[in-house]
Amino acid sequence: MNTFACASKMAIRPRSRGHSGGMDMLLSMLGGKGMSGLFKTGTAILTILLVVPALLKIFIVTVDEGWAAIRTRNGKPIIRNRPQRRPSSRGGAVGEVVVLDPGSHGAFPLFYWYRLIDVRCRATDLPAREMTGANGHQHRVHASFEWRPIPTGRDLRVFELDVVNVKERASNIVGAALRDVIRGLDGAELPHNDEINTRVIAASAEEVRRACGVELVRVMVTGDALTDGYLLSTALRDSDRGAQAVAALHALN
Repeated sequence: MNTFACASKMAIRPRSRGHSGGMDMLLSMLGGKGMSGLFKTGTAILTILLVVPALLKIFIVTVDEGWAAIRTRNGKPIIRNRPQRRPSSRGGAVGEVVVLDPGSHGAFPLFYWYRLIDVRCRATDLPAREMTGANGHQHRVHASFEWRPIPTGRDLRVFELDVVNVKERASNIVGAALRDVIRGLDGAELPHNDEINTRVIAASAEEVRRACGVELVRVMVTGDALTDGYLLSTALRDSDRGAQAVAALHALN
């Protein structure tokens, strides 16, 4: 009986020692030194995950593809008023704004900041208009034009500072050029879009850049005489001019 009791005690003692060892380890981790180590580790992880990206975001400005950035002070673009000490391709001449190309650039938020500008292509519709061809034919023209800001110091200054409504001003210039082009066309049908696009761009692209700071990419006629009522009225006017119609009217009289 004593032998069995001793064997039982020997079997139980190692288990109790293992359990108390695990508890001791857990308690030691939750003690002063253990908690201090965990706190330091957690602080380092939070610093890496939160503080470092925040500092990078403050002191580094990233310009994506299709965008440009100009330097600002108090929210207003800075115009260069003196030549650069070290000339660079992105610096800009006197009277222009400082432009940043796509990439990462250092920023000084206490003194300067940068405004991002979308320089991707976009489209603007012109209002539907009645335009007269060279032989007097009336065209109901629905057109649009594609344009994009030009990422240079001079052009972005015009785009950001000198023009109140770029779309409205560019629409007026392109619409006037389109009217002049159609005024010189003969026949009852408009030519292919490629021909109209070439003529309108040649007539207005330089003025659009000078006045608005944007590039005129393409001009398209999206509809000509789209409604059945317009087609019918045009056909009636054309028939009224024919000799047979005049003879029929004379016969009735």
